[in-house]
Amino acid sequence: MTKTAFTEKQKQLARFSKALGHPVRIYILELLSKQACCYSGDLSEILPIAKSTLSQHLKELKKAGLIQGEIEAPKVKYCINHQNWEAAKILYKDFLAK
Repeated sequence: MTKTAFTEKQKQLARFSKALGHPVRIYILELLSKQACCYSGDLSEILPIAKSTLSQHLKELKKAGLIQGEIEAPKVKYCINHQNWEAAKILYKDFLAK
């Protein structure tokens, strides 16, 4: 039995896909893509979910590299990570073209 070696592109596409696997995260990305940045407190006023749940969704998006956060005490400002956002577009385009 041989082991399958996954490429870095496959691993990155899987990370992005996992992060996009919930409608709240899709909504957050759509919202952030329409504006420069947004504070987590503003997001909690928009979304009908608990702050702790929102925090977990933001954590997953940040872990995947699709967003970045900047602490401006006492708030955290989130923005799209444009470099990884473009990488995700290319990876999905290539993957779906096969």
